[in-house]
Amino acid sequence: MSNITSPVTAYSVHRLSIAVPASVGEFQQQYEQAVLALPRERVDALMARNAPWEEMLDLIVNEALFGFLIYWRNDVHPVMRLAGDAAEGIFYLMGNQTIAERMYRYHPAVMLCAPLHTMIWQDPAGGTRFTFDRPSDQFGSFGAPQITEVGIELDQKLAALLDHLGLNVPGELKST
Repeated sequence: MSNITSPVTAYSVHRLSIAVPASVGEFQQQYEQAVLALPRERVDALMARNAPWEEMLDLIVNEALFGFLIYWRNDVHPVMRLAGDAAEGIFYLMGNQTIAERMYRYHPAVMLCAPLHTMIWQDPAGGTRFTFDRPSDQFGSFGAPQITEVGIELDQKLAALLDHLGLNVPGELKST
């Protein structure tokens, strides 16, 4: 594990907000077809029988089409409309525990950033947006090259997912 040199870490992060040429509902459907839900029962079964890690790797690589799975989804609109807010919004925890483990072994606190937070939301000015923080910024803040490398890999996986979804891939994901 890396040494903790300070109890406080300040870092900058690029928050990327991508224009989506579809409604929130349409894009939500596309996103959830590309990023499947974590097969929780199958993962729980592997944990219950203390299966070899290789079995987890096999399961996740077959389920995570673009390297990511949805761990949790929250449609915030039903609650927010009670306050008079009209914009739709769904946020997700999206990740891959087999990739996260490759960072966790060096610094368990990486789980502050894994899984990634993503959001599909309705821009009050019109249109739909897909927003997330660049993984290499988040994971690079831990100061361990092995963790930073995985963050860059996640940038590339996000770029591939955006491309698959027909969205513009920002240069910030290509240049890391």
